[in-house]
Order: sequence, then C-alpha cells, then structure tokens
Amino acid sequence: MVFVIFLVVAVAAGFFLYKKPKSKTVTGFPAQWQSLLEENVHFYRELPAERQPEFRQRIMQFLSEVYIEGVQMELTDLDKLLVASSAVIPVFGFKEWHYSNLSGVLLYPDYFDEDLQFADSDKMRNIGGLVGTGRFEKQMILSKRALYHGFTNTTDKSNTGIHEFVHLIDKMDGVTDGIPERLLGQNYVIPWVNLMHKTMEEINDDKSDIREYGGTNQAEFFAVVSEYFFERPDLLESKHPELFKMLEMCFYPKG
Repeated sequence: MVFVIFLVVAVAAGFFLYKKPKSKTVTGFPAQWQSLLEENVHFYRELPAERQPEFRQRIMQFLSEVYIEGVQMELTDLDKLLVASSAVIPVFGFKEWHYSNLSGVLLYPDYFDEDLQFADSDKMRNIGGLVGTGRFEKQMILSKRALYHGFTNTTDKSNTGIHEFVHLIDKMDGVTDGIPERLLGQNYVIPWVNLMHKTMEEINDDKSDIREYGGTNQAEFFAVVSEYFFERPDLLESKHPELFKMLEMCFYPKG
C-alpha cells in the first residue's frame, strides 16, 4: 500500500506538475559520461568515430525533453545514459526525432507485477517495462535490472529499453499495432503485414530463433524483432534476410 501511494505521488509530481519545455537549450555532453557510454553501449562503440558526437548530442536532446525519475532509488549517471541510449538507438537513422508521445520515464529498481509493484507482493514480478495508457498516457516504466541486462548481454538478441521505445515509435500513428506506418512507405505496409504473420506462425510453431514473445501479437512482434535487429543485425540478416531488409527500410530510410 505504501508503494502504491508513493507511485501516485511520483506520477502526480513528475508527470502532471513537472513540465520540461521543448525549447530548452541542449547542454554539452558531460566529459565524465564519455567512458560510461563507451563501456556500456555496444551500439555506440560500433559507430564510426565521426558519428559518435551526433549520438552524444542526441542523448542530451532526449534528456532535455524527457525527464527520468527513480522510484525508491537514486538515479545514477549510467541509469540516465542507458535510458537515453535506448531511446536514441532505434531512431538514430533519422535526422531528427522527438518522442512527442512521451513525457517521462519512471525507473524501478527491479521487475514489477501487473499492479506496478516490485516489492511486498505475492504476485509474479516479471515485467521489465511498459508504455502507459489511460491516466498513465505519455509515461514509461522501466525496470533497472531489465534495462541493464539488455546492455550487458549483447548476444541474446534482447534489450528491454529498445523494446519499449519501439512500442512508442509504433504508437506514433495513434495505435500500437506492429505496423509502423510513420516509418514504412504505404507500398510496403501490406508486404510487412504478410511477412509479420508468416514469421509469427513460424515462432508459434517453434520453427524460428526469434524470441517466443514475438508471437504474442503484432505489436510485440515488431518490438521483439526490432530488439534483434539492433542487438544482432549480422545474425538477423543471415537467418532472416527479408525481415532484416524490411526493418532496415524502417529504421534507416534513404533520402
């Protein structure tokens, strides 16, 4: 009960009273964050040296527009960097991107249950992240443990932070349905839907190396294969070339 009260207060104070102006000047990237980024974000390390400053600038842009708050924990610099990196990675192929459907992120210390509790509960706590709806619209909740696991293990094709931000990208057209209409040209929507259904059948028939959760529904499919795309692009291209090509078109548009 105490936790629920704390959550309500945090949400009220953070998401409803606290407003970060979109026009806020982007500050410089702190020097002490450089090594943290290099040591903990594989995507950043793999970027050409000339593109790394842009990644750092995009992190600061995100942090100027979306605030992050720890729930029963004190935020660290690495916490902020990993949340921001999760946001920047899937949209780095775009010259400019703003998460207009996100106001802030609540970071929990551990996995949580369907009632958003991570302690003193008999329920199974297995949720690593979610994008809010209803009164929690424009809000995201992430488990710190799940967030860190996604960046520590770079071979498992999974990353909770990227997963949740892909849901937000999917939701930009007004509905979270696994069809990124803001990213795909109209001519590719039907081919994407057909490929999605075909691949989901393979997942559910245990004939795919794509994580089982991807077969749950269209929205989860898009988020799961996007994790795969950013975590293990080489493997995805080798095993699922058609899927890789479609996702490349989504996240790295030409022109």
